[in-house]
Amino acid sequence: MEQLPHDPYMLMSVVNMKLRDQYSDLDDLCGSLGISKEELCARLHAAGFDYDPVNNRFS
Repeated sequence: MEQLPHDPYMLMSVVNMKLRDQYSDLDDLCGSLGISKEELCARLHAAGFDYDPVNNRFS
């Protein structure tokens, strides 16, 4: 997760942009970037954001 921002709000913004523009779902994004889905979700959950698979975004 070195290539992603450490600030949770910036992280959420970047991840949502990538989900919207480049990846069909969270598994696709994490696999492509070689990052842990669990770690990403935990970091964003700690800041109050959870993944919505229907809308393919964190909110």
